[in-house]
Amino acid sequence: MQVAPATLEIKAESLSALEVESIELFIGFFKLIGLQKSVGEIYGLLFVSSRALAMDDIMTRLGISLGAASQGLKVLRSVGAVKSVYMPGDRRDHYVADLELSKFATAFIQEELKPRLDRALERIGTMESLASGMAPEERSTADERLERLKHWLERSESMLPWLLKFLVK
Repeated sequence: MQVAPATLEIKAESLSALEVESIELFIGFFKLIGLQKSVGEIYGLLFVSSRALAMDDIMTRLGISLGAASQGLKVLRSVGAVKSVYMPGDRRDHYVADLELSKFATAFIQEELKPRLDRALERIGTMESLASGMAPEERSTADERLERLKHWLERSESMLPWLLKFLVK
């Protein structure tokens, strides 16, 4: 049964209720980690698809541009969330979701989250230097808040090895 999606702006082809739910789930997940909506749309569609889809199939089903499809697939391939599969008799690349999301999560932690935490700690160091030139009453508040922020980031960073170990099992 095909239904027109209520919350997604799909222009081309209607999606099943299952596809809509999957797409919305992954849009939310990928947005949470800072990725574009189209990345979630593509992964959500591939996640519930019973067959490999070519890029033009993805574009048609989602009503997205060539640029959005190409960029989204590039991001998903780079983190191991989708893979290209051979389809006999068809020269186009076809894509399937890699259901082993631990690979994606591990790549995201190592390539995105860890560097962001490192940059945040560097910025806190800069902020501490800037706070040293403030008036004593303002500096006290700034120092207190920067210590709290540094504590949050250090705790987050200390959890990364545990999280990676958990995901790999």
